Amino acid sequence: MAEKPLSLLILNGKSAGDDALRQAVTTLREEGFPLLVRVTWEKGDAARFIDEALEAGAQTVIAGGGDGTINEVASALAALDSGPRPALGIVPLGTANDFATSAAIPDEPEKALRLAISAKATAVDLVRVNQQACFINMATGGFGTRITTETPEKLKAALGGISYLIHGLLRFDTLKPDSCEIRGDNFHWRGEALVIGIGNGRQAGGGQQLCPQALINDGLLELRIFTGEELMPALLSTLTRSDENPAIIDGQSAWFEVSAEHEMTFNLDGEPLSGSTFRLDVLPDALQCRLPPDCPLIR
Repeated sequence: MAEKPLSLLILNGKSAGDDALRQAVTTLREEGFPLLVRVTWEKGDAARFIDEALEAGAQTVIAGGGDGTINEVASALAALDSGPRPALGIVPLGTANDFATSAAIPDEPEKALRLAISAKATAVDLVRVNQQACFINMATGGFGTRITTETPEKLKAALGGISYLIHGLLRFDTLKPDSCEIRGDNFHWRGEALVIGIGNGRQAGGGQQLCPQALINDGLLELRIFTGEELMPALLSTLTRSDENPAIIDGQSAWFEVSAEHEMTFNLDGEPLSGSTFRLDVLPDALQCRLPPDCPLIR
């Protein structure tokens, strides 16, 4: 009988006490799957653990956590020198799990762990921003970004993704658009943006479908802008189709440039990046990811 390949699970420290995940790891080990587990404590741990995975000959590195953990592991894998690198697996354990939800990855730890270890690896894109950071799911700017970064941790823990909407409604007094200019292939827009979503994946902010047509292996980014002309669509975007609302602007390009006369902040899968200019470029087929065979994000 062929020996099963080694996998390494990088677990966000906040999820280290998850009993269902602990049982899933035990079950798979008892079935003969060699599985190492490492828990992150501070920024940079994921990259160090991936070096350990390479030395051990692991074929899969699994991100156990929310969108931020997935992005940290994916970015570290993509930063490896050219040559064979482990595939990315995902076990969603965060508050919103926007990327995992869009990719149809199971919520149950054992089902997700089996998929992360055994599913066929598919080439997927990443996105580089200003040559200094990457994201796998989405960059969001404007009022939505302020809400996701300001929502209290206790509220997120208690209510999950709906907490972003509730906090947003409570903070409507602070709502104001950003004046900016956005360029891409055959795309140019200038105006007042309330919410900006630039997606490799489809949703952010705890379930808001900002870029509902995005695919993670087509070499393109989807752009959606909620202009300052209307307020509620920014937080209730799933209720209105863009072709019915002139306050919603859509675009598609392999790159986008965003510029403003003032400082803006983009949330890159949970990691804030501030500045007055942003250049976003797709990195096609940047890494291999183990996804469901019916993953809606794959063309």
